[in-house]
Parts: sequence; structure tokens; C-alpha cells
Amino acid sequence: MRHQKRGRKFTRSKDQEKALLRNLSSALILNEKIITTEAKAKELRPYVEKCITKAKKDTLANRRLLMKKFSNKVIEKLFKELGPRYIKRNGGYSKILKVGPRKTDSAKLSIIELIK
Repeated sequence: MRHQKRGRKFTRSKDQEKALLRNLSSALILNEKIITTEAKAKELRPYVEKCITKAKKDTLANRRLLMKKFSNKVIEKLFKELGPRYIKRNGGYSKILKVGPRKTDSAKLSIIELIK
């Protein structure tokens, strides 16, 4: 039973799930819009929003926390563009739009994008 177990497993091990979220969030931060499955988008949303919240306050500690997860290119985009863009906004930096089923396997697709 999955009592008090949070999140989705995606039939992967824990380190593979972590790598999946890091890669998806890097793509979202750099491109500001990606198409993925609905379940992955719903799991990605809080992960990215917590990173953007850390980027709003440019401290050494926040930079080091985010450097554990992302490359330098992503870090620069977070602290130079996204942090200042959302400085007056208290959360809700992304939105999920449902697209429809994928042709090959009928998986539910969604677009997750950062709000301008």
C-alpha cells in the first residue's frame, strides 16, 4: 500500500526520477515552454517553482543550492532573468495547458510554460 507516499513513481528508481525532473526542469527554464505528458508536467511544476523562488533572492547559499541541480547556463538564466521577473509575484510561475492524446500511444500530453 502507498499510504503517505508522495509523488508519482513513473516506474523508475529514485535516482532516475531525480534525473528526469532535473532534465525536464532545465529544459523548461531554458526554453520557458515544453511539451510533456500530463503526469510529468504535474510533478515538474512544484519542483520548478521552488527553484524560481530560490532564484528571487540572489544569495551565495541559494546559488550553491541550485548549482547542485543545474548547469551554469541554467543558473545564469534563473538569477539574471527569471528571479527579477517574478520578484513581485508570490508563486504560481508556471501553467499547464492540456493538449490531447499522443498519436502513438494515446498518452495525455500537456504544455507546461512559464508565465510572462
